[in-house]
Amino acid sequence: MRRTGRHVDLAAKAGMSPSSVGRIWRAFGLKPWLTDTFKLSEDPQFVDKVRDVVGLYMNPPEHAVVMCVDEKTSIQALDRTQPSLPMRPGQIERRTHDYKRHGVTDLFAALNLATGQIVHQTRTQHRAVEFRKFLDLIDESVPAGLAVHVVLDNSSTHKTPAIHQWLLKHPRFTFHFTPTSSSWMNLVERWFAELTNKMLRRSAHKSITALTTDLNTWIAAWNDNPKPFVWHKTADQILDSLKKYLTNL
Repeated sequence: MRRTGRHVDLAAKAGMSPSSVGRIWRAFGLKPWLTDTFKLSEDPQFVDKVRDVVGLYMNPPEHAVVMCVDEKTSIQALDRTQPSLPMRPGQIERRTHDYKRHGVTDLFAALNLATGQIVHQTRTQHRAVEFRKFLDLIDESVPAGLAVHVVLDNSSTHKTPAIHQWLLKHPRFTFHFTPTSSSWMNLVERWFAELTNKMLRRSAHKSITALTTDLNTWIAAWNDNPKPFVWHKTADQILDSLKKYLTNL
C-alpha cells in the first residue's frame, strides 16, 4: 500500500495502526492522495442538446455527413534547452524541465463521425473570420448532395452575424450545439487527446513552420488509416447518471 503523509496522520488521529487504515482504504476503494475536477453544465437547454447530439451519434441521418468541429488553440512550438535523453533499459525518457517558446498556432479540426477522417487547417488566430474559412473547407470536402450536420460548442465565434449569413447561403449545413461546459460530448475532443498524447507531448519544434509541418504530416498519416470513435451511451443513460450524481451531491 502507498505510504503517504495522510496515511500516517490519519492512523495517529484515529488511534489505529497504519496497516488498519490501509485495509479500510482498500476495502472501500478509497484513494485520498488522488483528486479530480468536474464542471456541471448550467445550460437551460441541457437535456434537449444532449438528446440532439447523442441522437446524431447513435442514429446518423441518411444522405448526410456528421462532422465534429472544434479548435485546439495556442499550440506552442516548444524546444527543450538541451537534447532529451531517450528511454533505455531501466531508465525512462528524460527531458529538461525548461524550454524555449517559438510561438503558437491554432488548429481547426473536423472529425468525420463515420470514417474517422480529419479535415483541418492551421491559423494564427481563431476569430469568426477564420472559422468561416474553415467552414468553406468543410463544404469543399463533403460531396455535393449530402447534408452536413456540424457538432460544435457555444463559442462566440460560432454564432456571429457573419456565420449566420454563411449558414443562410449554405442551407445543407445544420449546427448542433453541445451544452455549455460539456466539451466531452464533442468527439473531436477525443481525437485532440490522441494528437496530444501521440504527437505533441513529446515533440520539440524550433519554429511555427516546423510545428505546422509536423501537424500536417501526423494528420495525413492518421487519415491514411483513420479510426472512428464510437459513441456508446444513450441520452437516457447520460441523464440518469447525471441525476444520480446530483443526488449524491
